Amino acid sequence: MKIKINRQNEIVEYNVPFRSTTLLSALYEIKSREDNTLTFSSNCRSGICGACAVRVNGKEVLACSHTINDGDLVEPLKYHEVKRDLKVNKKKVRETLQTSTAWLQETKEIAPTPQQVKLTEKQSDCILCSSCYSACPVLEVNPSFIGPFALTRAYRYTAYSKEGNLKSTIDNIQLNGVWDCTLCGECTGVCPQGIDPKMDITMLRGTSAQFGYSDPNFQVMDFGFGGF
Repeated sequence: MKIKINRQNEIVEYNVPFRSTTLLSALYEIKSREDNTLTFSSNCRSGICGACAVRVNGKEVLACSHTINDGDLVEPLKYHEVKRDLKVNKKKVRETLQTSTAWLQETKEIAPTPQQVKLTEKQSDCILCSSCYSACPVLEVNPSFIGPFALTRAYRYTAYSKEGNLKSTIDNIQLNGVWDCTLCGECTGVCPQGIDPKMDITMLRGTSAQFGYSDPNFQVMDFGFGGF
């Protein structure tokens, strides 16, 4: 079996001597027996830490969970600084959390009900793999877009019953934020934890409207209504 790896924009083909194995196992096999310069990230090997996220045939996957197929093309995540081969720097993505202020702003002294906890339980499962960020087509045309990773985290806190000042976070996700998303769902399709950033962003738009915000794109749209 052969797989191809994009190494600094050079496609290199490698032999993998066994089938029905994970991509991460194949990468370790290549590194130990064929090319010890191959560089990639991994940690838990159990789909928990998110460190091994890469793109296979144009789709974001966790290397420790993806079963390889003959001819697979493996590439680093998009919109990240590539440090070497498949290893990327995720600092820029983590900084979007600061832009969106995705944390508890003011604490209300109340006890959340089980139903309220359930509301944001799935968002708390994020493993920081950056797959949703890499899959987002908006970043292709707007590198300043906050991205689905930070927006779904913002939803997690604005929907939290103990948040006493959700307007603060809502204010901070208007520019290059909730209205820039095209709601294409690519982020939802690649999340290994089953989180739905598309729906979270839709909910954030609804909360934004409650505070008087609206889609600024409507102000510049020409809907073609003319005279008769």
